[in-house]
Amino acid sequence: MHEGKRVLLIAGGGTLGTYVSEELLRLGMFVDVICPEEKESHNERLVFHQSLATEEFLQNLFSETRYDGILNFIHYNEVEDYQKIHPLLIANTDHLIFLSSYRVYADVEHPITESAPRLWDVVKDTDFLEHEKYAVPKAKCEDYLMHERTGEPWTIVRPVISFSHLRLDLLMYSRHEVPDAAKAGRELLMPKTVRDYSAGLDWAGNTGKLIANLLFRKDAVGECFTVYSGQGLTWGEIAEVYQTLTGVNIRWCEESEYLESQPNKEDKPFYWGWTYDRSFNREIDCSKILRVTGLAKQDFASIEEGLRFELAKLQKA
Repeated sequence: MHEGKRVLLIAGGGTLGTYVSEELLRLGMFVDVICPEEKESHNERLVFHQSLATEEFLQNLFSETRYDGILNFIHYNEVEDYQKIHPLLIANTDHLIFLSSYRVYADVEHPITESAPRLWDVVKDTDFLEHEKYAVPKAKCEDYLMHERTGEPWTIVRPVISFSHLRLDLLMYSRHEVPDAAKAGRELLMPKTVRDYSAGLDWAGNTGKLIANLLFRKDAVGECFTVYSGQGLTWGEIAEVYQTLTGVNIRWCEESEYLESQPNKEDKPFYWGWTYDRSFNREIDCSKILRVTGLAKQDFASIEEGLRFELAKLQKA
């Protein structure tokens, strides 16, 4: 249906961009990727542009090529920075996808739907609202699109935690902390308070497939989507998968002991990440994105399958 269309991924050289590219190529599209890393293409329909996505670079690129779709993976710490670049992007495509995050959601509605209250809407913590540099600016950019750019062909995506061999997440543990602890025979603490909470975690391959399949869907235009394949595992179940595949020793403890054990416990980003995200029950209703993409739960890998695949990639790296 979309064969032959040309798509641009801005800052698309990372994990999500890689899996989005794979799915777009599978669907028969041409893919250009802007990224600062030096990357080699092994597909004639995939082109890498090693550069920062500056306004000047984009203008030069658009003078030569018009893209059917654009996916923007850049995170903007200030909404004003996004407001400067948006008109250029929307003028040079038929469909623009903006990357937000599931972290915008407050802990109010269960299960979470796309209309659930966001932290920006309900939190009264002025320090968080004025200084947090992830969930808050994401929500501000969303508001800019929803309130000031109505009628334009954009879509907002809010991916859940998406793990890969570069970032193997388990609650607040990330990067390679879990496999490193397994190799060293070091135990990892996990707080009993979240053991039965839905994690809101998925394999990045599932996330990339979902995002790619939102492109050029009429029902996606002007809409927000939580990007989740419906795994539904709790942190306790995910911890068991890690234990099975890596042998890591996990000890469930009181929340106070867990927080005290974290080396960056005094840092504001850690405090906000725990207080306004990882301590929440992230039960998610993914029916909207499955309906619009036409994908079903059997189209996705399980958490165990994804983790097994990424651990194998890590060993080869």
